[in-house]
Amino acid sequence: MNTEEKHLQDLIAYLLKADSPTSLRRVLEGLLTPAELHAISQRLQITRMLKAGFSQREVAKKLGVGIATVTRGSRALQAGKLQDL
Repeated sequence: MNTEEKHLQDLIAYLLKADSPTSLRRVLEGLLTPAELHAISQRLQITRMLKAGFSQREVAKKLGVGIATVTRGSRALQAGKLQDL
């Protein structure tokens, strides 16, 4: 396992230790900047809207993001990298 993979595994293990939504929120707020938290939350909304049938252009307009950002989310969905949890 390379260093980058080990760091990712460490992050996943750390996040899984959160025992409640409040605890996970504190962890995320401690690790990420407000802008990073916003970007991640926005990416989730992009994928949800795409799954709901909105066009990429509708999503971009409604969320105020670039079409490239929405396309990235669309590609992740098509590749099966995102799932319903």
